[in-house]
Amino acid sequence: MKRKDLFLWGSIFVLFMIILLIFYLYKGESSKWQVALGGILVSGLPVLLTFMKNNPFNVPSIVGFYLFIFCSTYLGSIADFYLKYKWWDSTIHFYKGVYVALIGITLYKLMISEQIRSETSKWILSLFVFSLAVLASVLWEIYEFIGDQTFTHIMQLGGNKDTMYDLLCGLSGGLLAAIYAFVRKEKV
Repeated sequence: MKRKDLFLWGSIFVLFMIILLIFYLYKGESSKWQVALGGILVSGLPVLLTFMKNNPFNVPSIVGFYLFIFCSTYLGSIADFYLKYKWWDSTIHFYKGVYVALIGITLYKLMISEQIRSETSKWILSLFVFSLAVLASVLWEIYEFIGDQTFTHIMQLGGNKDTMYDLLCGLSGGLLAAIYAFVRKEKV
């Protein structure tokens, strides 16, 4: 997929979120237009990456990001999958753990020269990607807590149990990707 294709698909996604924002603003559904506004902001980030001369992220990384945004913002919050399907929230947290850990592998390859990578222990790479996934899970739960305290009041309906289960799902996804990085270190 070329840069202009990424720009086109990213722009279509941003336009989709703008339409949702206008639609829910008109209907007066504040929780949904706020989610659409957030979706516009975060889905615009990969579009901005297309303007970089050397975009560090490959196509699967960007597609994976849009999949996460679509599933969490549109399906999860706007289409109410979080309320309709109990398993949806944990699945999204598991996916996020895997996704962030795989982004960690991309960052590792980007920031560490090939010569140093060949001399780096499998454990270091695995620990790095696992730690990144756990950090993302913790930051997401902080985001949910702050969101509930200020705007939505629906992100952590299960309270502490929901938070801990979400953290365990994100941690599990990160662990799976860390094991992959350990086993396939020479190939990543």
